Amino acid sequence: MLELTMALVSGADAGATAGMLMADAPSRPESVLRVGRDRTVCRLVTPEDWLFISRVHLEFLYGEDGAWRVTWLRGSQPDPSSQVLLTLAGGQSQPLPYGGTAVLPTGGSGELVVLDRTAPRSVNVGFFHEVR
Repeated sequence: MLELTMALVSGADAGATAGMLMADAPSRPESVLRVGRDRTVCRLVTPEDWLFISRVHLEFLYGEDGAWRVTWLRGSQPDPSSQVLLTLAGGQSQPLPYGGTAVLPTGGSGELVVLDRTAPRSVNVGFFHEVR
């Protein structure tokens, strides 16, 4: 099972965890969780006026090989108005490229942070892959 938590952080709210949202999906082929502004397809939804987040921004997909992957989906613009950083439990951090995919560690945890390039705002998505 993949468990996600999402916190929205804006300027003076840095460090606050109020308003945290959660979602999960079983570790089965074709299981998917999406993060973005479009309530019709995303399980974790950001405010509609946070335009640095695409309608469907991040997609977590479980593959036939038994691994969860996260993809930063390309939006309608050629250049993104945000930056995505992937941090694993050991503190190792790396940027996730626009349109890029990363394999999440089996049985691991970490966080994806979507940073607005124009304002002090972020969407922090924590993940935990529970293995039974």
